[in-house]
Amino acid sequence: MAIPKVEPENYEALLAEKKAWVEQEFSAFDIPALEIYESPREHYRMRAEFRTWHEGDDLDYIMFEPGNKYKHTKLESCPMVSERIHDVMFALLDEIRPNEQLRRRLFQVDFLSTLSGELLVSLLYHRAIGEEWAVEARKLRDKFNIDIVGRARKTKILLERDFVLEKMPINGREYTFKQVENSFTQPNAVVCQSMIEWALDASKDAGGDLVEFYCGAGTFTMPLAQNFRRVVATEISKTSVHAAQFNIEVNNVDNVDVVRISSEEFSQVLMGKLKKRRMQGLNIEACDFTTVLVDPPRAGLDDDTVQQVKEYTNILYISCNPETLKTNLQELTKTHNIQRFAVFDQFPYTHHLECGVYLTRK
Repeated sequence: MAIPKVEPENYEALLAEKKAWVEQEFSAFDIPALEIYESPREHYRMRAEFRTWHEGDDLDYIMFEPGNKYKHTKLESCPMVSERIHDVMFALLDEIRPNEQLRRRLFQVDFLSTLSGELLVSLLYHRAIGEEWAVEARKLRDKFNIDIVGRARKTKILLERDFVLEKMPINGREYTFKQVENSFTQPNAVVCQSMIEWALDASKDAGGDLVEFYCGAGTFTMPLAQNFRRVVATEISKTSVHAAQFNIEVNNVDNVDVVRISSEEFSQVLMGKLKKRRMQGLNIEACDFTTVLVDPPRAGLDDDTVQQVKEYTNILYISCNPETLKTNLQELTKTHNIQRFAVFDQFPYTHHLECGVYLTRK
């Protein structure tokens, strides 16, 4: 991964540049004043992946120069990662370095942490690992009070858990989210809180039922359920669907159904063009879907989903790519007006940012 240069003294100026860019990029639309949500200046990233570099018996984290896989720099500090990760990552490497079982052909270390202090570490190898590795890895687990997963080709070794449980306060209520190793989670937890609270506020008077595409493990789904009579959420990843079902139960949410189906197929189901066995028993016909929530990947919404989204009175669009958001808005604003536009600085010190747009039918 490329590590941004963390310069807290320059944060305000960099954020102002992003704001100005968004205002210029979306100037063709009738947008309201931007709502800006800042990131913590340091220790904001809850998950991170680091390549390792072997030099004899030495072992270090490295970062590659952008666009150059042959030029790298040794990593000696990393103020972007959460304090929990930073407190462990270098001491962990000190324990791995002299241990042949743990060090040999280790090529990557992944970290997943939470605001509540849990930490999961995945060690990735270019060799077979087995029980001898597990014996040494358990010592690491006990020393640092962490969960550890070992990965090699066609092999995954769990010492205990392959997930963490995030405890996130949202508008005064604490939600628990199961976050599974090697699946998508929001990297900046503090900004994620702001995103959820913004979505709650934007949709507070929507009423009716909510349909959600790309729900992941239900990070938005669980809190937003309070604004609607019923929520039907879709997700294609089996791991994320299982995590979402766990999150429904642990948070005592009783008005959410999660279906494992792609957004494209679900759009066709709602339009009556497709029947899927997984949809049986949901009684979709009885739903009054006033609002749709979409949080698509960087590619944005496909054409069929855009047309389906236009059918709803309210559209809540969370975007990780302003370029594809702009493209989708060119079509969505033919039928809807932009009521609110938020910028979430999920990735400070980089050009990346997330946007939230709330639209209502003209």
